[in-house]
Amino acid sequence: MPPSPAASLASITGELDKLTPRFDVPADCIQIIQSPSEFYATLKAKIAGAKRRIYLSTLYVGKTEHELIETVRTALKNNPELEVSILTDALRGTREAPNPSCASLLASLVRDFGSERVEIRLYHTPNLTGLRKSMIPKRINEGWGLQHMKLYGVDDEIIMSGANLSDDYFTNRQDRYHVFKSKDVTDFFYRVYRTVSDMSYRVLPTSEGNGFTMDWPTTNIQPAPLEDPNGYVKAATQALAPLTRPIASSTKTEKPSDTHVYPLLQLTPLLKPDTSTELPALTTILRKLGTPELAGSKWTFTAGYFNMTPEVRQLLLNSSPSSATVVAASPWANGFYGSKGVSGMLPAAYTLLSRRFLDAVNQAGWSQQIAVKEWRKGTVNTPGGWTYHAKGIWITLPGQQNPSISLVGSSNYTKRSYSLDLEANTLIVTSNPDLQKRLGAEVKWLQEYTTTMTRDDYAKTERRVGLHVRIAMWIVTLVGGAL
Repeated sequence: MPPSPAASLASITGELDKLTPRFDVPADCIQIIQSPSEFYATLKAKIAGAKRRIYLSTLYVGKTEHELIETVRTALKNNPELEVSILTDALRGTREAPNPSCASLLASLVRDFGSERVEIRLYHTPNLTGLRKSMIPKRINEGWGLQHMKLYGVDDEIIMSGANLSDDYFTNRQDRYHVFKSKDVTDFFYRVYRTVSDMSYRVLPTSEGNGFTMDWPTTNIQPAPLEDPNGYVKAATQALAPLTRPIASSTKTEKPSDTHVYPLLQLTPLLKPDTSTELPALTTILRKLGTPELAGSKWTFTAGYFNMTPEVRQLLLNSSPSSATVVAASPWANGFYGSKGVSGMLPAAYTLLSRRFLDAVNQAGWSQQIAVKEWRKGTVNTPGGWTYHAKGIWITLPGQQNPSISLVGSSNYTKRSYSLDLEANTLIVTSNPDLQKRLGAEVKWLQEYTTTMTRDDYAKTERRVGLHVRIAMWIVTLVGGAL
């Protein structure tokens, strides 16, 4: 007799509790947002109503996001107690300098409200320093590692997402967005945010040149990454490692909670030894799916950039699902579509990877159970055209109609996610029927613009991948880029 869903969930949470912190929350404290415009409206509304703190961690803020910055500015004017901190990536945030950039836009907030109330931080990878940094062009230097966490915290609520803060993510770039109305979860991620900020460069305004300057405050961990990368990683490990260890939930409930939130961190470049929790938690769950007790589960996996690690790919193929779906961006919904140089070859490269996965599905004998779908809504860079940037996984246990497990956050589940970038995610494990139903609805609407792919589709002339794309894949892999 197969185990009950409750017993199956308990076996999974028992493993997760050994790996990572856990917070028990009411199911109705989790809100699932559907569209980019709703995400933008929600974010602006929360910023406008902020009382104590705003902390925003993102890869970059678009250099023309004056409306968003004006919303922050108005909140600071309206509430003298409010403090604001924004963390972005140093390489991405200064790419356009000395022209207007993310850093110069954000520095204007410090100029107007002072460094006591506004703090701007830029994380710089310890992997790109010295001669190598001076030789690598700005356009590809991000291949050595980025601040990729998306944490949008306001007072005691946080939005977890894969979306950055720029116009396309607010209009026509589909992602995922979960609001957690939980002080415990928001406080935990603030500790992560604060720790990474204290090992990042500070941005101050200047009236000359770039419009900003960067310094390394004495209150930061020492030394700075560009001065002594090895010493920096050692100090970073001491500061960050405690945040990856399991802790008992501080949320006291009179009855056992039906919903658990596990914050998962992948901070590989800053941890030696690496005590990151995202990849271990994900592989633990996927291995469970391959056991007899969970055979017949259903899952959906999606990533805007389809290049899961070989380990994750093999675990998905070993999972014995009754049905499963992989959703990837079609070439015409890929953010690199139409780009110049090597970047322009990436959509075709991801197509090749999708085709190889479908071949592996057939070879494993799962072609009736595992479907590969491509998401397309118009054509990017043309009127009405969208791009697809959603990522995550949903798992429905045997005998259930809707998912009881879902992972949402910044990770693309690629080699670089697990070796070069900083990632933050939340894993939801729930037996609450309403939340399960809402997670099921999320899976459905994300597939509204998908088409199921066959091997014949990939054989069509416009989908064939030439030698130049294979060479581009090799080059990008060599330099650690977006693939």
